[in-house]
Amino acid sequence: MTRGVRLLAAAAAAVLACGRRGQPRDDAPAAAQPYTPPDQEPPVALNADSPIQYPPRLFDQKVEGDVVLRLFADSTGRLVSESTKVAESSSYPALDSAAVAGAGKLRFAPARRRGLPVSAVFLQPIEFRHPEGGDAVSRGQPDTTPVRRKPRPAAPKRPPDTSATAVKQDTSAVPH
Repeated sequence: MTRGVRLLAAAAAAVLACGRRGQPRDDAPAAAQPYTPPDQEPPVALNADSPIQYPPRLFDQKVEGDVVLRLFADSTGRLVSESTKVAESSSYPALDSAAVAGAGKLRFAPARRRGLPVSAVFLQPIEFRHPEGGDAVSRGQPDTTPVRRKPRPAAPKRPPDTSATAVKQDTSAVPH
């Protein structure tokens, strides 16, 4: 091989190693590659703070748990509250109920398909974590704490029934 042919072969090999002319290399910066939206994007939560309230009794007991809700958001990101369901229970009915009750206050950017907003069914995890969590916190155990019920108010006292025949006490002497 002549020296010119070797130089040409080396140049061709260098071009092939770097990729074809005009095509971005895999290791090229992301800004150099054109943006193509993903085929599907889930809804994105917009709430800065969770509107879901921790049940006070379970918070006081430092009970923690995870609930997974099945939600439906329309193409504007609004939730259809009637469709909210518990997909995975925390095993604490009070945590599950709190998650469902607070879900209507969650706000989302809509799901997208090929960059366009669409309605979507999706799963949303809700975590109940106590700030003093750790070994003292029970997780995943059924809630067996008896519920303290408020005492019922006493029934109103009725006035004595004067329409009935009064019973008189027997005052006669008993023979011995």
